[in-house]
Amino acid sequence: MTTLIFGHKSPDTDSTGSPLIWEWFVNHQGGDAKAVLLGTPNTEAAFMLKRWNLTQPEIISDVTVGQPCIVVDTNNPAELPDAINSADIRAIIDHHKLVGGLETAGPIDITIRPLACTATIMHDLMGDHADHMPDQIKGAMLSCILSDTLEFRSPTTTPVDKALAESLAKDLGINIPDYAAEMFAAKSDVSAFSDAELLRMDSKEYAVGDTKFRVSVLETTAPKTVLDRKESLMASMAQVAQEDGVDQVLLFIVDILNEEATMLIPNDLSKTVAEKSFDTAVSGNSVVLPGIMSRKKQIIPNLKV
Repeated sequence: MTTLIFGHKSPDTDSTGSPLIWEWFVNHQGGDAKAVLLGTPNTEAAFMLKRWNLTQPEIISDVTVGQPCIVVDTNNPAELPDAINSADIRAIIDHHKLVGGLETAGPIDITIRPLACTATIMHDLMGDHADHMPDQIKGAMLSCILSDTLEFRSPTTTPVDKALAESLAKDLGINIPDYAAEMFAAKSDVSAFSDAELLRMDSKEYAVGDTKFRVSVLETTAPKTVLDRKESLMASMAQVAQEDGVDQVLLFIVDILNEEATMLIPNDLSKTVAEKSFDTAVSGNSVVLPGIMSRKKQIIPNLKV
C-alpha cells in the first residue's frame, strides 16, 4: 500500500514542501510514497509550487484504518487527521516540541531536532542521496527554509539552516534576498481571504492549563494591509473561537521587515494574556511586541493566563 506523507492542517510552505521532498526521497530509493495535504496551502506555499513547477498534492480529509503514513512538520494529534491513531504511522520528522498523544502500531523512526525547518532535517537524513535531488526539490527545500526562518530573521534560525539555504541557492543560481522578497510578497497578499480564513490560515491550537487557544500568526511585509482590517478581524475572533471549540483566538501580525509583532486585543482575556506573557502594558485594542517573530520559540512558550 502506498505510504502517505503529510504535515499539519492549514499547510504553510514547510508543511507543503516537506511532504514533496520526502516523497522524492522515498521513491528515489525504490519506495512507494505519495505526498498529500490536510488543507489548502497558503499563498506563499502556492507561490512555491508554481515557481518550481511542482504539482499541488491531493488534499485529504482523513486517513483510513491501517493506512501507512509518515508525519512531517508536526507531532501534534490536534493538527492531524481525526483518525490518525488508527493509521499505521511509520515515521515522524519534525522540529517542534514533543506534544504526545500519537499512538503507533509498533516501533517507528522518530526524528525531532531543534532546527528551524523540517526540510533541513530531511537533507541531513538523506545523506549522499541529497546530491541527486532535482532542482525542483532543491527549490522546495530552499523555500521551506527561507519561509520558516523568515530569511534568517527568526530566532529559530540555526547555522545549519542558513548554511544549507546558502548552498542550495548557490546550486540553483538564486539570489536569496530577491527570492525571499518574492515569497514574502506572495505571503502578504491576503486580499482574497475572509477574516475567518485569515484567523485559521496559520494557526495552532494550544492550551494553558484549562484555557484553550487558537494561536494565529500572519507573517507579512505589508502589516498595514492586515491592520486595516483590525475591527472586522476582532469581530470574527469570538465566532471562530466558538466554532473551533477554543476559549480565545490570539492573533499576532508579524512584521517581517521591522522584526516585531502586533497582537490584537479584543477583550479582557487577550489583554491579560498579552500583559502576563510579554511583560507589556496594553492601553488599546492592539499592542506592538518588539522582537517577537516566532510562535514556536517566543509566543507559545511564554503564554500565561
